[in-house]
Amino acid sequence: MNAGAERECWELRAEGGVGPLRFGMSPAEVAEALLVSRPAARVGGPYGQEDFPGGVKAFYDVGRLACVALDAVAGPQVFLAGFPLAGSDPAQGHEFLLDHAAEHGNWVLYTVPNQ
Repeated sequence: MNAGAERECWELRAEGGVGPLRFGMSPAEVAEALLVSRPAARVGGPYGQEDFPGGVKAFYDVGRLACVALDAVAGPQVFLAGFPLAGSDPAQGHEFLLDHAAEHGNWVLYTVPNQ
């Protein structure tokens, strides 16, 4: 994504996915869902990692999508039940996530970059 482009909007889904991605997909299925022939880069480590254009990183466990990391500035804007998960007031976001988790019987884990 470039600075002049409008960001894609993705929804975080309780059934295990975000945007066009579903946990458990193969690397080929992830690339197909992202409309690319292959990732921009592959990174070694304990989990297979592929970096895609537009601020999308896919992490695999035993060859299946297990985690998605999105750049909060350049990547897709992610919503949960209509609430933007990046770019909103941190205190409001924190309260929304806690309320949503309590309402749906889930737990919340998120990180904030060091400044």
